[in-house]
Amino acid sequence: MQNKFAPSQVFLHWLTFLLVVTAYCTMEFRGLATRGSWQGFAMIIGHFSAGSCVLVLMLSRVLLRFRHRSPAIVPKPPHWQTGLAHLMHLALYLFFIVLPILGILSRFYLGRTWWLFGIPMPVSSDPDPDFSDTLSGWHETLAPYGYWLVGLHAAAALVHHYLIKDNTLLRMMPARRSR
Repeated sequence: MQNKFAPSQVFLHWLTFLLVVTAYCTMEFRGLATRGSWQGFAMIIGHFSAGSCVLVLMLSRVLLRFRHRSPAIVPKPPHWQTGLAHLMHLALYLFFIVLPILGILSRFYLGRTWWLFGIPMPVSSDPDPDFSDTLSGWHETLAPYGYWLVGLHAAAALVHHYLIKDNTLLRMMPARRSR
């Protein structure tokens, strides 16, 4: 058994992280752009595109978890830590699958043109602005909890690395290139 996750899992983990940061930054900094400007438009398209990519990557990561076994943590943690880790990962996967779905559906049911990577996306032929507002409200209400989930996940990895001194963090780090 290897002591690291598969290279594809490591790559998708860190790519997902970068896209989550992009999705959050585009929304946090959208106020810096003048409403209706090309910069504001780019922020919106960037948010939609990054969020949609997060959905695709998270679904891909679910499939990879079934294909590849997780490498063992050395030394083996207590069962309660393993249980909390599984719960945290379940929360992260569900959160970053449900959040983009809410965002995509809110745009679809709004009935107005929206874009991914500058490409117009389909909209409902029977728009429902009230339903769109409900979905958008859920999306905006849940989104801040992503900071907490990612923060707790990162803090736990650092605690494992620096305090517990096991290989939890190292299992997900990219491989070093040999010289």
